[in-house]
Amino acid sequence: MPAQEKDVKSIDAILSALYDVISGPAGQQRNWDRMRTLFLPEGKLVATGIRPDGTTGKRVMSVEDYIGSSGPFLEKNGFFEAEVSRKTDQFGAVAHVFSTYESRKTLADEKPFMRGINSIQLWHDGKRWWILSVFWQPETPQLPIPEQYLKK
Repeated sequence: MPAQEKDVKSIDAILSALYDVISGPAGQQRNWDRMRTLFLPEGKLVATGIRPDGTTGKRVMSVEDYIGSSGPFLEKNGFFEAEVSRKTDQFGAVAHVFSTYESRKTLADEKPFMRGINSIQLWHDGKRWWILSVFWQPETPQLPIPEQYLKK
């Protein structure tokens, strides 16, 4: 399935599509084919965080790994992730975005159950933007999001 031009024409567009495709109410199937079109075939998603023993861990996933492991949870429980702040650096065809996010189970939730930062690497092939990787870390009481990443 080819990407929708509106999803990949700009950094804003591809990030909006990324957040949109993983978000939805409980019981709603996500459009995983759309997600696949946002990433390079070798694209990765990497979760990192603090384990209960205090050490830092990571999980490196292909897009298919992410869909298989996280997809059922997102669809069963409901999940809405929204960008609340962004810092973008770009040099030619390469872009890096620190995208601060808030996650809620429903749109009516007053407070997010999770916040964190997505580190997103992007590449422009001369025609469109591609996601090379999304590397994220959730906020914890010991690791609050710095103020510079909360400003619009």
